[in-house]
Amino acid sequence: MRNSLLDRFRGAGGTSGSSGAKTFRADFTASLVVFLVAVPLCVGVAVASGVPAELGLITGIVGGLVTGFLPGSSLQVSGPAAGLTVLVYEAVEQYGVAALGVLVLISGLLQLAMGALGLGRWFRAISVAVVQGMLAGIGLVLIAGQLYALADAKAPSSGLDKIFGIPELIGDVAGSGDALKALAVGVGTIAVLVLWPRFRQGAKVLPAPLAAVALATGATAIFDLPIARVEVKGLLDAIQPPGGSEFQALAEVGVIGTVLAFTLIASAESLFSAAAVDRLHDGPRTDYDKELMAQGAGNAVCGVLGALPMTAVIVRSAANVQAGAKTKASRVLHGVWLLVFAVLFPSALGIIPVATLAGVLVYSGWKLIPTKDLVPLWRSHRGEAIILVVTAGAIVITNMFEGVIIGLLMAVAKTAWETSHVHVEVSGRENGDGADAGAGAGAGAGAGDKPLHVRVRGNATFLRLPKLLDELEGLPREREIELDLTGLRHVDHACEMALATWTERHNAVVKRDAALDERVPA
Repeated sequence: MRNSLLDRFRGAGGTSGSSGAKTFRADFTASLVVFLVAVPLCVGVAVASGVPAELGLITGIVGGLVTGFLPGSSLQVSGPAAGLTVLVYEAVEQYGVAALGVLVLISGLLQLAMGALGLGRWFRAISVAVVQGMLAGIGLVLIAGQLYALADAKAPSSGLDKIFGIPELIGDVAGSGDALKALAVGVGTIAVLVLWPRFRQGAKVLPAPLAAVALATGATAIFDLPIARVEVKGLLDAIQPPGGSEFQALAEVGVIGTVLAFTLIASAESLFSAAAVDRLHDGPRTDYDKELMAQGAGNAVCGVLGALPMTAVIVRSAANVQAGAKTKASRVLHGVWLLVFAVLFPSALGIIPVATLAGVLVYSGWKLIPTKDLVPLWRSHRGEAIILVVTAGAIVITNMFEGVIIGLLMAVAKTAWETSHVHVEVSGRENGDGADAGAGAGAGAGAGDKPLHVRVRGNATFLRLPKLLDELEGLPREREIELDLTGLRHVDHACEMALATWTERHNAVVKRDAALDERVPA
């Protein structure tokens, strides 16, 4: 019976017999590590998103007990992610906490549909530069917003206002003793997050996020610092299932855009996380369509409960693999521990300083920015680096959805430009025969009356049309043109029409000039 229960958690490549108990012990230990990492992150993401702290725990619980039990990726862990914090905050500000459940529910249903249609694997086709730019933009806005929370101050709504308001924030903090104390707690939290992993023995026992929160919370209590704490409602009170009035909001264009943004970003982040986790272990590989459906099922449940949207989270997933997890039992058990904590110890959240959670999220936001990859990317793939920077900047200037769309359009335009190479070959310059691979201006003067044979090869699109027409304009004006497009692998309608029109006009001018020359007496 016991082995049968263990077998239910095993994926392909799992062990059986006497090694089953050993595998379960490894998963049990890993689940505790992931639980300790997840608690401060779940609470921090919820507070930064402008919703009750308990909603972050609910999403983490669903990520473990629902998504964790479903097939897809065996070792990656799901829950509320810093990558969606900015978008959730904007949605809550605009539509209210009550509408959040509808947005998450519809996003989950869309993910289920996309997974069922086999679209999960297509997310691997999204430009990595766009994803990195998306995460970098999220990180920048997240850091800018949490700088205010570090000092117990209210952040402006837009990304640009947050950035431009930093000088005023510095002045306000400098003149307030309480703000300076909150800032000291937040900065101390960041310092622990940076330095704690260097103490390898301590890091093995206690994850850095939990150590940072525990030390900061202890210092705040010992010195009785007058700084803001997390507000606690209770698990059941925080659950807000959406009602009929919230579903009516789906008729608004802005709501549809937010739902699509939730779906796109959550799906891309989860599947890119799955690819990263697959590189960390030798176990079964991710089935992208099944993983997308698992994420969709989890988000649908979160939506019904009125909780935060979930994604696969690389921080928790990496901790799970590094802690020695063997099967999906570890991520299911981590959901059990979150549920036990939320039910038995909800008041423990009320002693955590808001500045401490802000420090955790500032550090998380910084980790989202690919600082180490940008310079090498600029040297090797300058176009990709530009897409990354533009996507991040667009998110800061506009919003999440528009920024990602701008990045995707740039990536498509770059790909179209790079693949639309065309080459013009001209033959018959001299006496109607011979070959020439160039198209120099005026090179065929006095070469004869036979038409020039112009063969265009490659991929002709409107992006290359100006260059192509410039080359054709450089051909001798007194010779007719025979245009051969059979060497093209692809030609779009705009390019085909432009080439045909140019050839027709060129030949008409040549014939007209020849007719005039015949009329002039010798």
